[in-house]
Amino acid sequence: MVEYMNLKIGEAAGALYHRLVEGDCSLNQIKNHLSEEGFDSQLALMAVGWLAREDKISVDKTTNKWSIQLKE
Repeated sequence: MVEYMNLKIGEAAGALYHRLVEGDCSLNQIKNHLSEEGFDSQLALMAVGWLAREDKISVDKTTNKWSIQLKE
């Protein structure tokens, strides 16, 4: 089960990475995009964590909106 979840999180992270190549996203946009790709909102958040841990993204928060973008 652990290997399966790691695989699914990695797949979601890959789908998110390819979306972020097009530009920054809010968390809601990420959840919606990954939902269209077949991933639930929990996997979407895990994908954000995966990319953050890999130091691939930067995450900023203004008032009440999160913005996620690829690092340059």
